[in-house]
Amino acid sequence: MGEQILKIRHLSKAFGTNIVLKDIDFTVSKGDVTAIIGASGSGKSTLLRCINLLETPTGGEILYHGKNILDHKTNQPQYRSHVGMVFQSFNLFNNMTVLENCVIGQMKVLKKNREDAVKNAMKYLERVGMAPYIKARPRQISGGQKQRVAIARALAMEPEVLLFDEPTSALDPEMVGEVLDVMQNLAKDGMTMLVVTHEMGFAREVSNQVVFMSDGIILEEGTPEEVIGNPRHQETKDFLSRFRNVPNVQ
Repeated sequence: MGEQILKIRHLSKAFGTNIVLKDIDFTVSKGDVTAIIGASGSGKSTLLRCINLLETPTGGEILYHGKNILDHKTNQPQYRSHVGMVFQSFNLFNNMTVLENCVIGQMKVLKKNREDAVKNAMKYLERVGMAPYIKARPRQISGGQKQRVAIARALAMEPEVLLFDEPTSALDPEMVGEVLDVMQNLAKDGMTMLVVTHEMGFAREVSNQVVFMSDGIILEEGTPEEVIGNPRHQETKDFLSRFRNVPNVQ
């Protein structure tokens, strides 16, 4: 088991009287690929947004290398630069080229000079197969290409952990594979990832840890073989029954 990077302890999140996350506990070690699965409305995306501090948790702790990043003394912008996020809806800047989308964050947040930022951006755009499109704007490329640019942009910040919030759910079916291929290659290279996904094949074949969420709690967690191949709870079985074509899902 690799070095522990994140430890989530007793995390909760409420929006007014609506409690979305209840007493969430799990850990992320270096090189882990954690698939977070569950029905819509179970709290998966809110969990990611809390980990990245796009939402402020109501209670609990998020320990990053042993330090609680919810402590007011923590440099939260610095923490967020280590924990990248890839969104369902890409969140690219439509008025900028593909290259500029991958350069601006490095210059503003990491304070890199332009030459270094461009060099670094090109490295990751090549890695996701988008180097030929550096002068294009988001409206000129497909959904799958936009998501690959979004991944390159996140990688260019050289994060320690990458969070993916349903990265394929806004894509046409024929574009899903190209994004999953990029993510699979990142996993092979040892990138630590948390992936909220409905792609059970990806969860089964690529992740080493699966978290099944239901109604704001973690109902089951374990290896893909345990959670997907041999679920213990009826609710998990009912959820997985929608994905009959996934290997080992009974």
